Amino acid sequence: MRPKKLLIFAAMVAAIFFSGCNKETVIGLLMDSYETERWERDKDLFTAHVTELGGEVITDVANGDPAVQLQQARKMLESGIDALVIVAVDQNEAAKIVELAHKYNVKVLSYDRLIKNCDLDLYISFDNVEVGTLQADYLTSVCPQGNYALIGGAVTDNNSFLLKIGQMNVLQPLVERGDIRIVYDQFASRWTEEEGYRLMKECLELDQEVDAVIAGNDKLVTGALRAIHEKEIRTPYIAGQDAELLACQRIVGGEQTMTVYKPIEAIAAKAADFAMQLASGDKFTNLNLSVNNGKRMVPAVMLPPMIVNKETIRLTVVADGYLKENKIYE
Repeated sequence: MRPKKLLIFAAMVAAIFFSGCNKETVIGLLMDSYETERWERDKDLFTAHVTELGGEVITDVANGDPAVQLQQARKMLESGIDALVIVAVDQNEAAKIVELAHKYNVKVLSYDRLIKNCDLDLYISFDNVEVGTLQADYLTSVCPQGNYALIGGAVTDNNSFLLKIGQMNVLQPLVERGDIRIVYDQFASRWTEEEGYRLMKECLELDQEVDAVIAGNDKLVTGALRAIHEKEIRTPYIAGQDAELLACQRIVGGEQTMTVYKPIEAIAAKAADFAMQLASGDKFTNLNLSVNNGKRMVPAVMLPPMIVNKETIRLTVVADGYLKENKIYE
């Protein structure tokens, strides 16, 4: 080969090699739906943090359909992503996605919702037992006696059962003592306003007087309050979760008692860091927590939740930049 042609060939090889080395890390992000206010913010914050770290995020949303989420995962994996982050539609069905990803040698991070019965690589969430504990602790402090209704979160989401554990850790001793009575206790099929309305309406049709309601999230609270207003009864003490704008407006207006805020910026930033590490094949050496998902002990990160009431709104959601003070108080 002539010297000039040899130099051109060498330059082409080098270009191919270095373009491969500089390939941008691509993270796949699969969302359940945007029905709950927080999830679009999770997506935007996660994407921004990955971009800051030099990666790219491609996103798809299943709108509550686990079969669609599996199809979306397959498409992403075939496109050549480097790691996959999932907000699972269904805690059990999403195991198929984890198995599929591993066939492509792609590791999976389960975001906020644990994926059950699979070889999940990493789980990041909030301490959901503590969320339930905070809800029940606060409500029993302001309503230490009376009839309680429990409207649980989606039955397809492991977090719903963790919330229930936290709630019952507080409520059960009071039930045994006879101070409170649980007159209604059902899980929702989805985390939606319509489910909150349906379940609260069902509760009120039993002609039970309700003094306090603990709901899985603020969307369920919105539906529950609609049923309560239709019945034209006294509004009970009511607790939710997610610190949605409407919930915080209800709190300052005295219609909702409290909610629980899970700092979205914190979980999005940590998930971005871990997703990039999964993509590069780094091993986690600083995790001292693991969670049993039914098949293995999954390395996990759990972040602390915060109580939001009239007194703490400015110190939590406003100080964190999650909500604008003028929007809450307008």
